[in-house]
Amino acid sequence: MMKNTTPPKSNQGMFRIGMAVSAVVLMAGCASNPAPTEQIAVSRAAVSNALAAGGNQFAPVQFKSASDKLAAAERAMADKDYELALRLAEQAEVDAKLAAEMARSTKAQRAADALQDDIRVLRQEIERQSK
Repeated sequence: MMKNTTPPKSNQGMFRIGMAVSAVVLMAGCASNPAPTEQIAVSRAAVSNALAAGGNQFAPVQFKSASDKLAAAERAMADKDYELALRLAEQAEVDAKLAAEMARSTKAQRAADALQDDIRVLRQEIERQSK
């Protein structure tokens, strides 16, 4: 003779509710984003590097954008809006890297221009002395 292994109907309903609640809790735990502390640190370093490269002087728009986005990311972190904080921190990093590269490019162009001027002056001096 086979023994009935199904729980009584009242227990079955409680079991289903318990499973549903467990699934919702599990999904909510997986869906939440962790605090993007590492990305914020990377973005801070990128803004610092841009400043050291002269981004505030040679690429002020991009540097300000990076600084503003980093500040907004930090506010979003304080508000526990981690998705927004991550997105803003990533944008701040990109803007800061752009500002740093623009500053380096501008400095390199100025150095090249100065060398070209020096070469021009030397050529003029050589021409003057050879006459």
